[in-house]
Amino acid sequence: MMDDKFAGHRKKMVETQLISRDIKDQKVLDAFYRVPRHLFVSLEMRSQAYEDYPLPIAHNQTISQPYIVALMTQSLGLKGGEKVLDIGTGSGYQTAILAEIASHVYTVERHRLLSETAAEVLNELGYKNISYKIGDGTKGWPEEAPFEGILVAAAAIRLPEPLLEQLANNSTMIIPVGDLQQQELLSIKKDNEGNISKEKIVGCRFLPLIGAE
Repeated sequence: MMDDKFAGHRKKMVETQLISRDIKDQKVLDAFYRVPRHLFVSLEMRSQAYEDYPLPIAHNQTISQPYIVALMTQSLGLKGGEKVLDIGTGSGYQTAILAEIASHVYTVERHRLLSETAAEVLNELGYKNISYKIGDGTKGWPEEAPFEGILVAAAAIRLPEPLLEQLANNSTMIIPVGDLQQQELLSIKKDNEGNISKEKIVGCRFLPLIGAE
């Protein structure tokens, strides 16, 4: 899976952008060392793939800044072996990071081209533990629920009720909430009794989550 040409760039990214900013989860760091981020952007953007900022992809979407992908993944608190729902496949990079840790990732994307392009890259990289759905991410994937982790890569105006319902007890959802002017990255936890608690992680800036919910 590694491309030696970019291995040094990956190592530098992990050390200067992640470890230096308190990304400590070794499973997350190992995933970032392994996943070739440059394959998830266009040929024109490859020289910038490991830089400390988001990059444009098709359909006016973006591949998030590496640190934000790492922070969201670390905040999920995966131990390894979980069933995870990934809302907003986009380039497929976040999906790959999750697939390195989780036992299975169910990823939903509303743009057919993005979903198919991401699936092509992920299949070429050999991931067998990812299922793809083209549809409304705010509705989640009810047929496969419950999920032991949910990660949402677009900003919701409010918490989508179907995603809360599909979150397993003793599990976490990471989701940006807010409008185009102000957003917060939230950690939503469901306890053993099904009670919901919310905690702010950081201010953020994501494209809006679009869907019925």
